Amino acid sequence: MKQKQNYGNFIDDLRLYVRGGTGGMGYPRLGGEGGRGGDVWFIARERTTLKNIKDKYPQKRFVAGTGANSSVRALKGEKGKDCEVHVPLGISVLCDDGKQIGELNAAGERFLAARGGLGGSLATNFVPCKGQRRIVRLDLKLIADVGLVGFPNAGKSSLLSKISHAKPEIANYAFTTIQPELGKIIYADYKQISVADLPGLIEGAHANKGMGHKFLKHVERTKQLLLVVDISGFQLSIKTQFRTAFETVLLLTKELELYKEELLTKPALLAINKMDLPCAKDNLNELMKQLQNPQDFLHLLQEETIPASTLEFKDIIPISTYTGEGIEELKACIRKSVDEEAEQENEEYRKKQLLLLQTSEEEQMNRS
Repeated sequence: MKQKQNYGNFIDDLRLYVRGGTGGMGYPRLGGEGGRGGDVWFIARERTTLKNIKDKYPQKRFVAGTGANSSVRALKGEKGKDCEVHVPLGISVLCDDGKQIGELNAAGERFLAARGGLGGSLATNFVPCKGQRRIVRLDLKLIADVGLVGFPNAGKSSLLSKISHAKPEIANYAFTTIQPELGKIIYADYKQISVADLPGLIEGAHANKGMGHKFLKHVERTKQLLLVVDISGFQLSIKTQFRTAFETVLLLTKELELYKEELLTKPALLAINKMDLPCAKDNLNELMKQLQNPQDFLHLLQEETIPASTLEFKDIIPISTYTGEGIEELKACIRKSVDEEAEQENEEYRKKQLLLLQTSEEEQMNRS
């Protein structure tokens, strides 16, 4: 069974018992039909968290109302009261066996979690049916325009506080961010872009080391990736190997690829952080050479650290969260990338609509 994990007060999955209402009794003598049992609905609502649900309903049981019995005064019994559960945006709904049965991404979207039973009628010998009952799991995946991806201490939290209005807690130890932080970049024309700082990835995350799957699950629901790499390299602890900036980029790519190859098809930017450090300029020149022709340098690495395909970065931006160097340029690159993708999506949508219109016109012409 899956171990329940929560980091601080952050909960990203929750098991609930849901049951539709039982139908009402039929009235055999007059052929009356009992009311249907109420349904259990999940409704996506902003500013709701899984923790809210857990605190408000510690039993985590949601049962809809019973349908009204048929009577002389009302041969057709009224439907039972629906039970509505408000859930956060970006929720996957899964059966207890892990199979996904639905998802809720936008405010107001609804998902029927358990259907009410039919009321007693001629077809059921006037005996009501019980409502559907099951255990479901709500799985939260963040939805953000941009997800920050990097090993611990690459400076992701500092970067988020520099570019957005988020105030993440920043500490100087390997596992800095232990829960996803969401910030918004607000531009001069009031355009807003959401950025998620996700728990620091470690080597072996795809195999669920550290918070591996928790992290990678959130990455899936960001539209674009922003890899953040320390120009001077990275070492998790004295026991682990030192990695250069180039190796770090490849290792991050490898972790994403091993978890789900499609993650590498997302648009990606690369921020090279800590450019205020000594030797940063020389290290950057070396890294740019390596990134331009990665194949020429792969022989220096262990085979298991080499990804099958490398990420194509739309832009590579040297920055320093300490001095502020490159931050404005990075914000402009993020804006450009998000706008380009939105335009591409609009273009594809327009083409689809045009195709539908042409098809229906042809059908009408063929009929006439």
